[in-house]
Amino acid sequence: MTSTATEPSSQETSVPRKPKRGRVKCVVWDLDHTLWDGVLLEDGTTRLREDVVAAIRRLDEAGVLHSVASRNDHDAAMERLREFGIDDLFLHPQINWNAKSHSIREIARALNIGIDAIAFVDDQDFERAEVARELPEVICVDALDVHQELEREEFRPRFITDESRRRRAMYRGQIEREQAETEYVGPSEEFLADLGMTLNITKARTEDLQRAEELTIRTNQLNSTGRTYSYEELDALRTSPDHLLLVAALDDRYGSYGKIGVTLLEKGEGHWHLRLLLMSCRVMSRGVGTILLNHIMSLAKEAGVTLRADFVETGRNRMMQIAYAFAGFEEISRDGDHLVMENDLSAIQGAAAYMKVITDHAPSAD
Repeated sequence: MTSTATEPSSQETSVPRKPKRGRVKCVVWDLDHTLWDGVLLEDGTTRLREDVVAAIRRLDEAGVLHSVASRNDHDAAMERLREFGIDDLFLHPQINWNAKSHSIREIARALNIGIDAIAFVDDQDFERAEVARELPEVICVDALDVHQELEREEFRPRFITDESRRRRAMYRGQIEREQAETEYVGPSEEFLADLGMTLNITKARTEDLQRAEELTIRTNQLNSTGRTYSYEELDALRTSPDHLLLVAALDDRYGSYGKIGVTLLEKGEGHWHLRLLLMSCRVMSRGVGTILLNHIMSLAKEAGVTLRADFVETGRNRMMQIAYAFAGFEEISRDGDHLVMENDLSAIQGAAAYMKVITDHAPSAD
């Protein structure tokens, strides 16, 4: 008997594609036979791989950070990096005898980035296998294939902004801040006041849009919806009479943090809707999220409207939901992972004494 069953289509039998991963924020490098030729502790002679250093500098200019995970003697390896004149390229280098996966976790923690934003380059199969087993989110790259692999889309930001070029310097400034905070004896508010912080909240300009797009792509933990916006979308929203697109930049006595926050308001007759609130993880401990929320709430109250806000659970942005709750937002509807919250604006916190806030639109937040 001839079967009447139809063969499944190629579409039905195809393997689902893996979700597209985000951009690489940090490349972690091995040293022996990767950054340089030779084994430092065996014969003491090493030759720097200039082509690798050139690739590191190119990525550094594009805003990709670099670190080291090497099984080596820390002092000897750091001395060799200084002799080559490249020690300043690497943030929070982990040079010890621990598992490479442990070192990568420490780097991610120190930089306050996700494990899935890291790539790891090593010449040893077993080292890459250990990291792949323990940290499957990490892109593992064979040192022999490094130049080809660095051409992948994940290593190429769409735009190279001023913040991109200054990212390593800004992280260096953050290291100095953290060291000063560790050594500071006294109330935390006094330390924050001693930083002399200034937060500029301004309407987005054309020259802000590349960085704003970059923030929506790079920011995961402190992003209220997880949504990304393209340059073109942001430009349309910037000029829309029904929307207010704001960017925030932070400075203190250690230098600039750069543009660290984006908010998008949709203005309706009875209420305004906060469609996006995000900020860089680097300012998590500075209270910037609360200050931005208070500013937006003040704008809505002056306009005589209530304020609603979108929140989409992404698995990584729980801190943003907590920030909304502390600011007095209450859930009014839910559709799966998408929540809508509302604030009647009856209680808006006062300005933070340790932060000077400057705006180009009323009302002033300080």
